[in-house]
Amino acid sequence: MLSLHNLEKNQSSTHRKKRVGRGNASGIGNYSTRGMKGQRSRSGGKSGLALRSIKSYLLRIPKVRGFKSLQSKMAVVNLADLESNFSKGDTVNARDMLRAGLVRSISKGVKVLSTGKLTKELTVEANAFSKGAAGAIAKAGGKAVVVDKVKTKDEKPSKDVKAEETPTKAKSEDK
Repeated sequence: MLSLHNLEKNQSSTHRKKRVGRGNASGIGNYSTRGMKGQRSRSGGKSGLALRSIKSYLLRIPKVRGFKSLQSKMAVVNLADLESNFSKGDTVNARDMLRAGLVRSISKGVKVLSTGKLTKELTVEANAFSKGAAGAIAKAGGKAVVVDKVKTKDEKPSKDVKAEETPTKAKSEDK
């Protein structure tokens, strides 16, 4: 019985592959069916010639979705990490977390999140706490202390600090 899995090709339906550029005796020698001159006669010519509309050009460009926030992000530490790296009664601050390898940098600040369980009594000093993390620390018998951001060398002092009088002003007032 004849079905799809036992069909055979007809011998006359298959054609030999055209072998271009194999000398004049092959019938496709000299210019190898490319003509004499012009962009399409040279290597790489066919791909660059297609006239593209603006729409097809825009469709080819990769689109970047969303946006990248300019505000710096705080380093994040989970309660499970504090549980496994510190012992009962410890006071844990950002530098301790850095030494323990829980954060890469403390220059932007540290925020404690409530992922995991905390059973040890710890005093945790960080720049921010999630509500769940602060509640879990208090429930375990510890304290969640909010501290200011750690200042680095390149940070400028805040505008609240008054600059001291310059010597030029003091001299002019004496006269």
